[in-house]
Amino acid sequence: MGENTKAYVELKHINKTFGNYKASDDVNFTVEKGKLIGLLGPSGSGKTTILRILAGLENADSGEIYIDGKQVNEIPASKRGIGFVFQNYALFRYKTVFDNIAFGLKIQKKSKAEIKSRVDELIELVGLKGLEKRYPKQLSGGQRQRVAFARALATQPQLLLLDEPFAAIDAKVRKELRSWLRELINQVGITSIFVTHDQDEAIEVADEIIVTNKGKIEQIGTPVEVYSNPQTPFVVQFLGEPVTIKDFNQFKGFREKTKGDRAIIRPEFVTVTKKNEFNPYPVTTEEGIVERVAFRGNSLELTIRVHDELLLANRQIGQELIKEGEHVNVFLQRLYLVDDHGQNVAIAVNEALRQDESVVI
Repeated sequence: MGENTKAYVELKHINKTFGNYKASDDVNFTVEKGKLIGLLGPSGSGKTTILRILAGLENADSGEIYIDGKQVNEIPASKRGIGFVFQNYALFRYKTVFDNIAFGLKIQKKSKAEIKSRVDELIELVGLKGLEKRYPKQLSGGQRQRVAFARALATQPQLLLLDEPFAAIDAKVRKELRSWLRELINQVGITSIFVTHDQDEAIEVADEIIVTNKGKIEQIGTPVEVYSNPQTPFVVQFLGEPVTIKDFNQFKGFREKTKGDRAIIRPEFVTVTKKNEFNPYPVTTEEGIVERVAFRGNSLELTIRVHDELLLANRQIGQELIKEGEHVNVFLQRLYLVDDHGQNVAIAVNEALRQDESVVI
């Protein structure tokens, strides 16, 4: 591994218990320098505990923490060179934007000239020029979070930690800030780890995702790897919009004996066509009845009953509309098969796709 890709942050066998709750259960991972990592999991999965242990705000019961090759277990939070962004901004209400950003620099006893130069640079960087003299109550949620980012970056930390950084912001601004954060991290080149329970946020922003559940790490990989090739039953059911079915062998194209206690189907695995539309896989197509149609902006979400199982599918706006109660053709491209006892996940592909039985015109 080259100099630019070596582990910059490393956690080894981290354990942390609060009473009877094991918040970190033998947690191990590494982060390369300059990467933006998403800690993704449901509430109570242990992701914030990992962040706080890294920051020195919590002490691990056991295990080792390394930053830039140096073990930091015994180093206090204030000496670890870490910037921390909280979900509720944690700004000083009675300080201006300028003074909030300058706070850490004043603690470090930097000169007035240094402080002004650095704060001006950061205000430009986060897009708040002209708002230096405003107070937090005079700012929007998105602007406050930009101030919080600037304050965290002011002391030039070696590592930036963000705990649900967009949780307190409305949906439209949150989406805008995701792109902004991605560009900001690329620009400053700082190694960053952010906590989120929002899979869209993690998939869109992170270079790599660490999925947590009940104090354990379930899977680590790029957003594409984790989403497309889930390795555990939890990851299969946590990502996307999964539907679980028990008797998957009743569906055409999956007659072969396959191991699995149940199947997980995502909407993108389901192709729905009207009866008057071309159907390339007639042999392995099912008939379904549309029970619900929900408008999702750029698509319709269809709830379809097939073999007394309810499936979800998406149909793009612009295609001929499908109505509730309509009989449609349903083709299942693939399934995730889950073995609950062995904690294994396998992919079953419709035999029509494997045998390339499509009709050629």
